[in-house]
Amino acid sequence: MKKNIAIVLALAILSMGIFTAVGEAAALGHRLLHFGARGNDVKTLQKELAKEGYFTVEATGYFGPITEKAVINFQKDNRIRIDGMAGYETINELKDGNEYKNMATVNNYSKYRVNVTKEELNLLARAVYSEARGESYEGQVAVASVILNRVADPRFPNTIKGVIFEPWAFTAVHDGQFWLTPDPKVMDAVYDALKGWDPTKGAVFYYNPAKVTSYWIYTREIITKIGKHYFAK
Repeated sequence: MKKNIAIVLALAILSMGIFTAVGEAAALGHRLLHFGARGNDVKTLQKELAKEGYFTVEATGYFGPITEKAVINFQKDNRIRIDGMAGYETINELKDGNEYKNMATVNNYSKYRVNVTKEELNLLARAVYSEARGESYEGQVAVASVILNRVADPRFPNTIKGVIFEPWAFTAVHDGQFWLTPDPKVMDAVYDALKGWDPTKGAVFYYNPAKVTSYWIYTREIITKIGKHYFAK
């Protein structure tokens, strides 16, 4: 009996070690960070906070009271829900302020030459996630490309925000799915589209035949099909 208990305890300790290792190996944005968390992602969080002037000690990889206070102050100043935890909204705002701070870099590489604000980057990420979260990476880039192609087309609004919120333009905006919290990985698809990868070859419309509510879309000339979506002129 004692031997069995010892084996169970050993397995439990081993499992804890495995889960800890997995957690500590996570990249920033792949999990919710809160008081007591440890790992490389916590260390990255601290460095990002330091760039903004909220964390003034050495990055340790431990989410203690100093990190929690830094997160709270950052949330206050950026009008984010104040909870002392680093979830998607807080981390995305940090990345917007640091990693994606120089929007001119994006615009220089973008074939669209659009002026991309932090707000519009977030809107693009939400649009791609809500419209194409079940699609391949290429399919997600394609949806972002359609939005950008519309910005460049005189038939549509000339801003990302205007295109996304044009009445009845996107189902996810209409039914509320647009406000789901997007996976941070979606931002990679957004940036690839901004830098010129357009799998749709210039499409300004897309649709899933299984979800069509207006048969007018069938009058548009199809360019290509990616996943469940047809992309059209």
